[in-house]
Amino acid sequence: MKDQGKTDIADLSMLDLFRIEVENYTKLLETGLVEIEQNQTPEKVEPLMRAAHSIKGAARIVELDLVVTLAHAMEDILSAAQHGKMNLTSDHIDMLLQGNDIFQQITKVDIPEIPDWLKKESEAINSLSRSIRGILTGEGPEPIDKKISPQAPVKQDMTPPQISPQTPKTPDKKDEALKTKPLEKDEDSFVRVVSESLNRLMGFAGECLVQARSAKPFSTSLLKMKDWHLELGSALENIFQFTKNTSIPKEVREKFGESLNQLDQIRDLLITQIVDFEVFSRNLERLADQLYGEVVAIRMRPFSDGLPGFPRMVRDLAKNMGKKVNFRIFGETTKIDRDILEKLESPLTHLLRNAIDHGLETPEERLVAQKPAEGTLILEARHSSGMLHVRITDDGNGIDIEKLRQKIVERGHISKEMAANLAEAELLDFLFLPGFSTAAKVTEVSGRGVGLDVVMSMVQEVGGSVRVDTTLGKGTSFYLQLPLTLSVLRTLLVDIGGEPYAIPLSRIDHILEPSPDRLKILEDKQFYTFENEHIGIVDAHQVLQIPVSDDKGSGLYIVVISDRLNRYGLVVDNFVGERELVVVPLDARLGRIPNVSAGAILEDGSPVLILDVDDLVRSIDNLLSYGRLHKVGDRKEIAETSRRRILIVDDSLTVREVERRLLENSGYEVTVAVDGMDGWNTLQLKKFDLVISDVDMPRMNGIELIKKIKGDPNLKDLPVIIVSYKDREEDRIRGLEAGANYYLTKSSFQDKSLNNAVRDMIGEP
Repeated sequence: MKDQGKTDIADLSMLDLFRIEVENYTKLLETGLVEIEQNQTPEKVEPLMRAAHSIKGAARIVELDLVVTLAHAMEDILSAAQHGKMNLTSDHIDMLLQGNDIFQQITKVDIPEIPDWLKKESEAINSLSRSIRGILTGEGPEPIDKKISPQAPVKQDMTPPQISPQTPKTPDKKDEALKTKPLEKDEDSFVRVVSESLNRLMGFAGECLVQARSAKPFSTSLLKMKDWHLELGSALENIFQFTKNTSIPKEVREKFGESLNQLDQIRDLLITQIVDFEVFSRNLERLADQLYGEVVAIRMRPFSDGLPGFPRMVRDLAKNMGKKVNFRIFGETTKIDRDILEKLESPLTHLLRNAIDHGLETPEERLVAQKPAEGTLILEARHSSGMLHVRITDDGNGIDIEKLRQKIVERGHISKEMAANLAEAELLDFLFLPGFSTAAKVTEVSGRGVGLDVVMSMVQEVGGSVRVDTTLGKGTSFYLQLPLTLSVLRTLLVDIGGEPYAIPLSRIDHILEPSPDRLKILEDKQFYTFENEHIGIVDAHQVLQIPVSDDKGSGLYIVVISDRLNRYGLVVDNFVGERELVVVPLDARLGRIPNVSAGAILEDGSPVLILDVDDLVRSIDNLLSYGRLHKVGDRKEIAETSRRRILIVDDSLTVREVERRLLENSGYEVTVAVDGMDGWNTLQLKKFDLVISDVDMPRMNGIELIKKIKGDPNLKDLPVIIVSYKDREEDRIRGLEAGANYYLTKSSFQDKSLNNAVRDMIGEP
């Protein structure tokens, strides 16, 4: 090796090439070594032997002798296995994987530090090389006292270019005797591209496509001009024919004729230009579409790019736990956005580790259950309906739904009575709560549930969904549905207040167009029943704080959206249609805009905001919590302040509903509160003309509420009516002494006593 203190720029350039080449070969070796442990054939061993040979040749060029020795030892073992001279055992595979780990660590060391790092680790590397070579001679492996240090300076995390340069090798007798074919070389060449530059290029390509498509209105305008021109020419021709029989000077008639000839020339030129423009427009749109498609393709990477470490992880974990696992991957060529592929690594790691630890049984347990000793674990990626579908399936013991139900109750998430009524799918959703686990004990690799909140967080971050299917004794499957790319969104365009807004299709549960009379009211809140579920209805104008347009149609258009906890129906003015939009990030100077995630440009060049569904659900939940929702169908009430407002405070749902309907039928605007504390909080948020309260309520009873109202300088003049089942005189006196203006019993519902009392206090609605 050269003097390590005199590494020049040329050496650094060669070391960079060496590191890039080794980085690609280590992926091949790791995946291949795990595979031949299950199925060792000459065809599968040959590319691994050639990879070790190529690393040896590349290391010889840059004079890294320790790497040459290690790669040479691995090459000899793999060559012997290829030619049937030996059979690689699990222990042999372990040592070869250790050698590949050294190659991988070299790729993470800063280029100038590679020679020094190898010198520091020379004892451990030489020991491993002798152990691997000892396999051929039948000698036992040497004990490796010193492990490879992970403390070496490492390079910045950069996505390596997918290249396989064929570094020239110094020929020797071994090389000349090698009869195998060289590794195939990619015909394409690759370059490093900064992520931000690629994102900007994506944005420009999307804008080019939008601008190209926006040329269509110009073509339409030109066609209208042609029609008008023809009408004008026809009219002038009629006038000219009429003038032939009149006494118009000859010079004027000649000028008129010349003008008509010029008009014909303009018409011919206009027709030619229209044809040329249509050809130009089609070609421009085609080229812009191709450019956009190519840029999108640049962002896409095969699913296999995110998988190199998984086969090794599954193998090592299964071996440590005494389990046998047949790990299979399908859809390795499926194209995925690079950003989503990077985000998938952690969720898939959690799901695979949990499947091995808590899903798959030991060989002995599987044999008792009349299953093959070797468990099956499948990871699959595919495209379907414009989405990416990832499935992780094991044939283990599955999830015991009844034990899960008990665990949910033990953890205090819900009551025993409520848990008994939950469906299987609803129970499985608890697995994704932070910290939730069904494992009996905490281990280094814990049971299902640990880490599953990471899965849910990632899926929701990219606008996807996840579900679980399980059968006790047969296995469990996790299904992840994700967008193909984060740069292009499939959206539903909706009209709200005369402006278009986009909602990601992946976050829409349903779209509905029910008849307005199918909306119902409970607890002063509107809902719509769909598939036996009561869905709360909210006006998009109020959530987004958009003025209501006067020309609102009579139809009802509902977009059902949800997060992990809540589901609501967002009422919009109309459905515009489905669109694929190029996502344009909002300028950072705008800060955080509530309910909006990004922007986009429509085909006609107009901007559109992409709504943030999670933020929308939170906003709706806040509106519901504070009781400030306006009802759909009465949008004119939003701007009205003249209607008399009444707050009903009662802990009985039935009583609240009876009182609300009585007063609303009389024309009053009614808000309800479930107890005294809720009523007091509502009074802080909204002005009322009258309060109707019960006496016996949790948290704060009616007497306490009245005293707080009369003791508040801003509310002391607010009239209060008590409506209670208690009809004793002492109860009446107690209420009136607290400050109530009226004391009625609930038998007043049967006559007009309540309505009369309200009119006496605040007048007609």
